Amino acid sequence: MAKYAWAYINATNVGGPSGSVQFISTETNSTGSTDFMYYTASVGGYDPSTLAITGTVRIDGALYASEYHISNVTETSGSTYFGNSNGDVHIRTGSMTVALSSSTPILNVSTTTERVTVRGFAGKYTPVTASLFTSSNADYIIGIQKVGNVELRVHAATSAQSGAVIVIKDEVASRAGQVIVSSSSPNTIDGSNFYVLSGSYPAISLYSNGANWFVY
Repeated sequence: MAKYAWAYINATNVGGPSGSVQFISTETNSTGSTDFMYYTASVGGYDPSTLAITGTVRIDGALYASEYHISNVTETSGSTYFGNSNGDVHIRTGSMTVALSSSTPILNVSTTTERVTVRGFAGKYTPVTASLFTSSNADYIIGIQKVGNVELRVHAATSAQSGAVIVIKDEVASRAGQVIVSSSSPNTIDGSNFYVLSGSYPAISLYSNGANWFVY
């Protein structure tokens, strides 16, 4: 049989302001503080059903909340994870720097210059080993390793959206055939439906304006 403890509270032994959360002050008394309040109704700038704590709160364990509203953070240490699904959106306002030290920035995002500066950059590399390949939004550098004739179909510019960039390189030294880069109808590449790579180790760089692809 389960056993339940109980506590007798004598109002004469309870202290603190109205609305304060009680804590034990002595063996037979409890009290409260304006630093630890629970508001059932709107008070000042607080909404109803608000627990207000003034001072430092230390949690050794996990904290679960549906929303966080943070006005000032001096330091965050340790591993940090944002989001738990692909539908999550995280928006940051202001500049951001990722650095090895204060004098060695790796990534800098400036809201003043509206530029992103990186110390070193590596784009996603996709090898093509089939005679027919269709690119996607996840591709950046595409290396064609398949010998013979190869058709590379560039995904729709409307899907890629404006500003998307693709770099295509023929990695075969002596190709017995040709590499055709085709667009998805009605999209075009410099106004044409396809582009033929020819010569020794040819390459092509494309960007999208959201409607079509262009060589640059």
